[in-house]
Amino acid sequence: MRVGKPVKALPQPLCDYCGERAALAHCGDDTYPYRDDHGPVWICTACQAWIGIHARSTRNVPLGRLADAPLRDAKSRLHDALEPLVAGKVRRDRVNAFEARAKAIRWVAAESGFDPVPASIHALTLDQCEQALRYVEAFKAARRSTSDDDQT
Repeated sequence: MRVGKPVKALPQPLCDYCGERAALAHCGDDTYPYRDDHGPVWICTACQAWIGIHARSTRNVPLGRLADAPLRDAKSRLHDALEPLVAGKVRRDRVNAFEARAKAIRWVAAESGFDPVPASIHALTLDQCEQALRYVEAFKAARRSTSDDDQT
């Protein structure tokens, strides 16, 4: 008999694409999607959708929703588009990169009208990633045109 607080069940995310339960895969498993060890992932083998887990999670808590190839690509492009802004915030405000990146995601989400505002890029859908990417690119283009006007 166990005495004390009840133990929560381990998370087992459902695939957003097919509804199947994701399986936890480690480096070396047949279903593991990477060649090198990138840490454990939750993966839906039917859809080839996966998501990593929090680095120090003892309960294998997923970082967000499972992502298929188009969503992973959109997240990567959004991350790449935000990096110059993140680097500028790190230099200007002397914050760490994680804090600057989180603020950038919240800023883009709030400006794009996402409700609720996601805490990280891992929680975004494909449509939200594409919308956020368009917003960031338009913001950067406006800043470039403003700086070009100031130089002339």
